[in-house]
Formats: sequence, structure tokens, C-alpha cells
Amino acid sequence: MNVSILSARNLSKVVPSAEGELRILDSIELDVMAGDSLAIIGSSGSGKSTLLGLLAGLDLPSEGSVELAGQILERLDEDQRARVRAEQVGFVFQSFQLLDSLNALENVMLPLELEGHANARERATELLGRVGLGERLSHSPRQLSGGEQQRVAIARAFAADPKIMFADEPTGNLDSHTGEHICDLLFELNRERGTTLILVTHDPRLAARCQRQIRLDAGRIVGAAEPA
Repeated sequence: MNVSILSARNLSKVVPSAEGELRILDSIELDVMAGDSLAIIGSSGSGKSTLLGLLAGLDLPSEGSVELAGQILERLDEDQRARVRAEQVGFVFQSFQLLDSLNALENVMLPLELEGHANARERATELLGRVGLGERLSHSPRQLSGGEQQRVAIARAFAADPKIMFADEPTGNLDSHTGEHICDLLFELNRERGTTLILVTHDPRLAARCQRQIRLDAGRIVGAAEPA
């Protein structure tokens, strides 16, 4: 039986603007089952990244609630939400977000060390080998191509065996050929580890690889589609 790992109820986000209140998200209702892959699509400014941030507990809604892996995020303080993210969630961002002062191995080791994993070096080395960077462990981000940096970021995201993976335009800074390889890798690791995947993308080819799609327009879900 499918089990919900993530749900949103009446989720809204309102921010002040020069013209008054700006409603970025409006009354979002969403359920994601464990093991699902979901693409959030829509034009720029539709609220996709804001929704992703709320679902991941990076921000709090103005109204409504998010339940992630059995925890209602609005009932937790920031330290507790950070703990849920550290234990349950992985992130892949468009901008890679690697630390320039650390090499590839150290970037992947960092979240493991912060959580006190005794085998952080072995785990990070294994994952970097899995993404094809076993010979690049000592290279800094500046010594790596964009595609290689995103592979480091993917290895880091999967390092702690998260239950749910959030990806925000993971191929947005890559050329189409490199982006296709990154997509293959992301979905391969996701299948191997049984992770739930939620991604934001402008790329219809990437969205079509997910089991489900929802479309946002002006902060509302205006359509849901199953890939052919």
C-alpha cells in the first residue's frame, strides 16, 4: 500500500510589495506517495521554487501546513526543522552550491561529518565513484566543469540516504548534452535508493520522466498530468 511521505494542505504564501500584499502561492493541496517522482512545472513567476522551498521546510507558509515524513513542519522550531531536513531530505540546486574552499571529497563528506557519521570518508568516496568522479576527489569546484560540479552536488545530496530528494532546475546551468547525462544519473540513483523525487523544471523532457506532473500558474495548481 502506498504511504504518503509529503502532504500540503491549504498552502499559501503572501509577501508584502509596493502595491500591497503579493500572493505567491494560493491554497495548494498536494499529496506525494513514498517512491513517487513528481515534476512541478509552470512559467517563470508561477511559484514553483517557492512551493519547493515550503515543501522542503526551507521557508514557512503564510497559511496552511506541510507534513513531511510524519512531521508537521509548522509545529517545529527552526532547529527541529533543520533536523528533519538533515535526516530526511536531500537537495540538488541549479547553482550547485558547493564550497570553493573544499575539494570534491570534502564537499560530499561535510553533511555526513556534521551528522557524526563515522564512515563519512568511505561513504563520500563511494558516491563520487558512483557518479564517475573517483579520479577527481582532490579537485576543487573551480577545477571542475559545470557537469562535474553538479555530479558532486548529486553525490552530496544522496550521501545521507534521504527519503525525499528536492531538485530545483537541476540542469538549468548546463548545456543540453550535459544536462541529459545529469538527468540520467539523478533518476538512476533515485531508483536504486528508492527515494521520493520532487523537482522543479522548465524542461518538458525532464518533467516527462517523472511519474506525475503538476502545473502552476499564478500560484495555483491549474493542471495535473500523467506522462505518456
